[in-house]
Amino acid sequence: MSRYLSLLLFIGLVYWSCEENSKSVGGTDDEEQILIQKSAKRGLAFDLKNNDDFESIKEGVSWWYNWHWDTDAPTDFHQNYQMEFIPMLWGCNSNNNQIDNIKNFIINHPEVKYLLVINEPNLIDQANCTPSQAAIEWLTYEQIKSDLYEQGRDIAIVGPAMTWGTMENYWDPVVWLDAFYEYFRSIAGRDPIIDYLAFHWYDYGLADQLDRLEKYGKQIWVTEMANWNAQIDSYQKQIDQMWEMLTICENRPDVFRYAWFYGRGDFPDKNFHTFFIRISVN
Repeated sequence: MSRYLSLLLFIGLVYWSCEENSKSVGGTDDEEQILIQKSAKRGLAFDLKNNDDFESIKEGVSWWYNWHWDTDAPTDFHQNYQMEFIPMLWGCNSNNNQIDNIKNFIINHPEVKYLLVINEPNLIDQANCTPSQAAIEWLTYEQIKSDLYEQGRDIAIVGPAMTWGTMENYWDPVVWLDAFYEYFRSIAGRDPIIDYLAFHWYDYGLADQLDRLEKYGKQIWVTEMANWNAQIDSYQKQIDQMWEMLTICENRPDVFRYAWFYGRGDFPDKNFHTFFIRISVN
């Protein structure tokens, strides 16, 4: 038969120290022990749904998101697994129904403190949102934040989630962001309320990319990361890259949270990046 093994536990993504608050858990069939420590920063970009997946990562992962405002996770996931679900408004044209849904979800989930917005606006096959369109949309996010505050909820806006894109004139995330700030100032007379920026990266050089975003003075959520460079042609090479990227994110004070992409996908895994690996068990 076959089962899924969490890449997180397999590679040591979670064992950062041997301090007293670390926990020892059973590892592979040869009874290796892995010292792990839960990190408030560490998350997963994946639509988590089943208890086995939660059980396999709860000792090291603190949050996840699924690019949607709702989740089909087991009831009481926050209490049972001490993991946060972060809702998201993915696109750049939120309608009244979406706005009502996400506000109701947040009101009904007192553990929620953050709202992710606009997934990769400068990619034409993702949010595909120009800086001027995003500036107008941002007023909607600020209104959601204000409405929730009046109901006793102080929610932080996280986004937009930038990357290197395919939009004409705005493939560079910094160029897009600069234009977004300029457009927003022109319509509102002030800077947008951005509590945290978000960023995605799939190559070598994560630290250099984060350095480019320092000019905005915001802490960053790296809400998608892995290494899809052609040189990554094995799980071991991806493991090495994961370790390097996690070390950067854990050690940088300007990185507030980060999430590995992806949980489970096509098999075989051509990018060697899926979090839950199918293995054979005799």
